[in-house]
Amino acid sequence: MCRWLAYSGTPVLLDDVLYRPQHSLIDQSLHARMGVETTNGDGFGIGWYAWHLRTPAVIRDTGPAWSNRNLREIADHVRSSLFFAHVRASTGTTVQQTNCHPFRHGRWLWMHNGAISGFHDLRRDLMLTVDPALFPALEGTTDSEVMFHVALTFGLDGDPPGAVARMAGLVERLGHEQGVPQPLQMTVAVTDGERIWFFRYSSGRDSRSLYYSSRVDDVRALHPDLAFLRHVSEETRLVVSEPLGDLPGVWNAVPESSYGVIQPGQDQLLRDFEPEPV
Repeated sequence: MCRWLAYSGTPVLLDDVLYRPQHSLIDQSLHARMGVETTNGDGFGIGWYAWHLRTPAVIRDTGPAWSNRNLREIADHVRSSLFFAHVRASTGTTVQQTNCHPFRHGRWLWMHNGAISGFHDLRRDLMLTVDPALFPALEGTTDSEVMFHVALTFGLDGDPPGAVARMAGLVERLGHEQGVPQPLQMTVAVTDGERIWFFRYSSGRDSRSLYYSSRVDDVRALHPDLAFLRHVSEETRLVVSEPLGDLPGVWNAVPESSYGVIQPGQDQLLRDFEPEPV
């Protein structure tokens, strides 16, 4: 599977989040503790928003994150208030740049950990569901990218939770029609550059790990020695596949079959998530 993180809050150098924590995402690319695989070296990607642009920048590469000099250079010089980062462990599709996350369409970014079971048998029917206007944007061969474009087709632009629920419902229906008992396994993050929606769901109710950070003022009170937290706003949040460190009180497990929204003002944590029949 994969490991990922999403950040929203006070603008920070990517380095502060990608490299500096005790169990950073770069460390997880070599030494994941909660993933199916320990090593996530089949490519990586980062996507970030700059204050003066509506659409995000994305870089992706097929090599491992832990040794990539370009990623190290970018992380030392790019500052952003909202960014995604992903390290990949392929579930069977080719290791190529177009298969690395995050995926971008217009202002949207999408990344995924998990798999569609029996994807090769379901792929044709899923791709035929994609809006013809979106179809040329499909570049790779992963289930994750197809899930994104199905969600776009089902109204991601206006109703992200509903679109993801309809996408999940379609995957489950098609899977069951093909005799796949548990078709879907996913943790997903998607953003329009202002809000982040994150989802944890699997057909077997045994989803991959996912955590979100506590309120910054609570973490400051617990750990006044963390200099990094002195300069970030109370709205700063992280969502991660696994905690970036072992400090108590910082990380909260996202419950099974749920989703949340990180947004300016009051976050929406957490709500039940169920696939919607299509």
